[in-house]
Amino acid sequence: MAQRQALRLAMLGGGEGAFIGAVHRMAAGVDGDWRLVAGAFSSDAARNTRSGESLGLDPARVYATFEDLLAAERALPEDERVDAVAIVTPNHLHAPMSIAALDAGFHVICEKPMSLNLEEAKAIAAAVERSGRHYALAFTYSGYPLVEEARARVERGDFGAIRLVQVEYSQGWLARAIDRDGNKQAEWRTDPARAGLGGCLGDIGTHAFQLAEHVSGLKVKSLCAELTTHVAGRRLDDDVSVLLRFAGGARGVLKASQVAAGDENGLRLRVHGELGGLDWAQMEPNTLTLRWLDKPVEVLRTGGPALSEGAAARTRTPAGHPEGYIEAFANIYRGFAAAIRAASPAMWYPGVDDGVRTMAFVEAVVANAQSDVKWSALGEV
Repeated sequence: MAQRQALRLAMLGGGEGAFIGAVHRMAAGVDGDWRLVAGAFSSDAARNTRSGESLGLDPARVYATFEDLLAAERALPEDERVDAVAIVTPNHLHAPMSIAALDAGFHVICEKPMSLNLEEAKAIAAAVERSGRHYALAFTYSGYPLVEEARARVERGDFGAIRLVQVEYSQGWLARAIDRDGNKQAEWRTDPARAGLGGCLGDIGTHAFQLAEHVSGLKVKSLCAELTTHVAGRRLDDDVSVLLRFAGGARGVLKASQVAAGDENGLRLRVHGELGGLDWAQMEPNTLTLRWLDKPVEVLRTGGPALSEGAAARTRTPAGHPEGYIEAFANIYRGFAAAIRAASPAMWYPGVDDGVRTMAFVEAVVANAQSDVKWSALGEV
């Protein structure tokens, strides 16, 4: 049997000192599906060179710009050029880089949010359509095994008709004005030119929204929102509250904050139906709690018995050996690789539809919060 060759990956952004670039590289390497062979890591020439050297790349494939990378890689023989491009830059570069890479014939995996606005998101979707290439988005939390278990149990009707969806994403790292004190990660995330319409809304509110719709299987049809900026002088929101009305009659609440002083990464999802509900929290990701009207509480564990086929496929270690953030992220890279190889069945991963949908959500929240309208529609996109 012929040995499967790793797909070749290029990275745009994510160089020296960048947190998320290292996370992508670790996740891409977990299953042996990917090998980083090229990159344009920084607009700073010295930092770009050092990044390539530290990663052991051929200096000839460490490029000064993303345009240089796309042109040079496209000119290589098909069995040498990169298969896909990972985009791990600030948000304002997501659309131009994604569209250029897709049009050059490369598959794309991109950090979220998809773009600065819905118009850009639709332009990326059009590029995916005309190129025939695959596109993935780093909605990492949907890659956890027990998130898949939660989704599967809702889908098969274990809880009856869904009535309530509650999602919270609580962080405290922006409780002080570190965006004005030289923190580069905070600086660009609170700059409308680089982050887009939403601050906390775009950065973590999109994660919460995507997770809520993905697990519940329901689409939000209207919303009532409040955006708040607690830190004086900050140009974008740092706190988000949204009431949600889902198709079919379910109601929901989305709360996201980056000024909850002392909180770390408190993403929690609860979904309740007629017969019971589920409770999952990202900081304890290997536990899914099911509560019922007429029987005892159930606690499910990653790797444990009686989990769905999808949850088992996302699990790498025996029960009691914790799996976490990197492994969940690796599930997205694995599903993306399977799709590129046309493997069957390919594991689900978040993609274009999730991206366009979340950007429609961001625009609807901003418009509602700035208006005197109580409820704003969020139509199908």
